[in-house]
Parts: sequence; structure tokens; C-alpha cells
Amino acid sequence: MDEVPPDQACPGDNPEYGTTTVGSLLDGRIRYRQFRQGYRTGLEPVLMAAHVPARAGDRVLEGGCGAGAGLMCLAHRVAEVTGLGLERDSRTACLAETNFADNGFDRLHVARTTLPALPAAAMFPSEGGWFDHAFANPPWHRHDATASPDARRDLARRVASADTIAAWVRSLGRQVRHRGTLTLALPAALHDVAVASMRDHGIGGITLFPFWPKAGRPARIVLVQGRIGSKGDAAVLPGLILHEDDGRFTRQAASVLRDGAPLA
Repeated sequence: MDEVPPDQACPGDNPEYGTTTVGSLLDGRIRYRQFRQGYRTGLEPVLMAAHVPARAGDRVLEGGCGAGAGLMCLAHRVAEVTGLGLERDSRTACLAETNFADNGFDRLHVARTTLPALPAAAMFPSEGGWFDHAFANPPWHRHDATASPDARRDLARRVASADTIAAWVRSLGRQVRHRGTLTLALPAALHDVAVASMRDHGIGGITLFPFWPKAGRPARIVLVQGRIGSKGDAAVLPGLILHEDDGRFTRQAASVLRDGAPLA
């Protein structure tokens, strides 16, 4: 893959860039640095990475990659995946590059861009279709909602306009080969927007994978996945219960979030 680096060197704890904290993903298997203030990584990137049906040697694109959690979890699970993350914030892009280097993921890279725009690079030909899979956790707070006082958190959470999800589906889906997949992590209330947008852009065979906070509770997060060019019917999969009544992760959730197992 042609590397598309951020336009500034990646710093450590520099006041200009923000203090970072060092933690881990997948129960310590991945070293993970993120900003102390602002947007903090949740479960969504790890769950998305577990659902992308990538195989060894595939090329994967992530929209809004943040500090790189999703791509790293996928690269840990699937050998020799080549991944490119698209990130709007230059400081966060630098942090993702630092995380990739710290963990030895030399096949993962970051490009700075504001979706739906794409950088000028060889992996984005005019006809699209260079990647095998794409995934994203798009911003979903209403574009007219009150802005977060933290600029990075606001970029990650609040949509730029009412059609942001449709624009991300169009932009990312076009970069995926025929029969490849596009996976989105969204609040359950927005699954219909994602499904409609996928259908409008020739993406079918759509599946919904819901995550139930506890047994008997309404789903809060859903993964919407479709295949480029497919005309297959939509399906709702059994999904996954995340927590026991006492708050512990269920055995199945722990195998994904701590051990890096794929979602069935």
C-alpha cells in the first residue's frame, strides 16, 4: 500500500497535542494510547473489528479511525491484513500512527481527510473498488445539537449535516470491490437510516447484528453490514448479550472483547 502519512510528526505528551494515557485492548494484547481528554474509545471499534469478514492478505479501509483501535483489533485477529484509516483530526491521526508502530503493525497506515472527501492516492482510483472491506463508526449526534466543548470529541460524535451517514456510505462503499463488505456501528435507533442508505447505493444482503446491554433490555448498538452489489435479502442476526445481571461481561462478549474472537 502507498503510505499516506499525516502532515505532522507524531509527538508524545506535548501540550500542543494533548496529554495521552496508555492502556490496552484485548486484555493486554494490544498497547493503546489515547488522549486523556475528549473522545475516549468505547466498545464499538472492537465489536466492528470482530464482525468484518476479512481474510489473510485482504485490504481494509476504516472511516474515522480515531487512534486506531478498530484496525489494530482486526489486524491482531487476521494475519497480514493491510489497513488504511481515514481520520480528520491531525493529532488523532498522529496518535494512530504511534499506536500502529508501538504494536508492530507495519501494514496499517493513516491518511488525513474529512469524509466523504478522500485523499489523492493510488488506492483511491476514480473507479473505486481497491479495498476488500470497509468499516466505520460514523458520527451520529444531530448536526444541530449543542457542540461539545472538546473539539476532538465533537468531531467524533456530531454529524456535519443531516445526510452524513448517507455520504459516508456512498464514499466508503464505492471504495470496496464487488461482493466486499461495508460495516457500520450505530445506535440502534439509526439502523433504518443506514439500511436505506446502503440500498440507495447498491449495497444489499444487509444484516443487522444487535448488542443487548443485558438479557431482556433493548439493543443500544447495532452493526449494519452489507455486500457491495448484492441483491440478497436483509436479515436480523441473533446478536450478542454484553453483560450478565451483575454487570460482568457474558462469556461470549468476553471472548470477543478480551480474547479477540470473531463474532459469529
